[in-house]
Amino acid sequence: MRLLLITTFLILFTITGYSQDVPKDPFDVTPILINSTIPNSTVKTVYGEEISLLEVVKDKPTVFVFYRGGWCPYCTKHMSELAQIEDQILEMGYQIVGISVDRPEVLRATLEEIELKYTLLSDSPADALKGFGIAYQVDQATVDRYMNIGIDLEGNAGYDHHILPAPAVFIVDRDGKVNFQYVNPNYRERISGEILLAAAKTFMES
Repeated sequence: MRLLLITTFLILFTITGYSQDVPKDPFDVTPILINSTIPNSTVKTVYGEEISLLEVVKDKPTVFVFYRGGWCPYCTKHMSELAQIEDQILEMGYQIVGISVDRPEVLRATLEEIELKYTLLSDSPADALKGFGIAYQVDQATVDRYMNIGIDLEGNAGYDHHILPAPAVFIVDRDGKVNFQYVNPNYRERISGEILLAAAKTFMES
């Protein structure tokens, strides 16, 4: 009986601790630091094929752009702005990879709306978001409000975790080491293409 109680306590503690790893407020996220190694989370391509993040970066240094979803006008505007410096980033030898919790089917729809040369990957379970320390859980009132204006977080992700990223950009080398990060919990504010281009150039030359 005592063993059962201890086991139950440990299970409950683990579940509680896990849930506490995802804050309720984007201003409480704790992103991984510069010089950290990125999590080797498994994500999916637009065709549903699985790939690990360390596989993604092994051939080229990578600019990861974490965005809330194709439904977010601030995200699509930012992605369109980054498309203006895309050729310069690619010429430096980088690849640009966008990651959201959108399902692969939703990513394909996003690519039909925005003309992009870079890769989009699906992190529907939000494992990569948690690993990068940028995940937060949207409250039910916001989920309902979004639903009322036609934004279905559960339908887009295929999960009911209601997790989104604080919008972020990480520059990562081929070993998976973070060289640069920009994380802004205010989803209305994004890194400018000019600053990102300067950061990419700095770390490519170093």
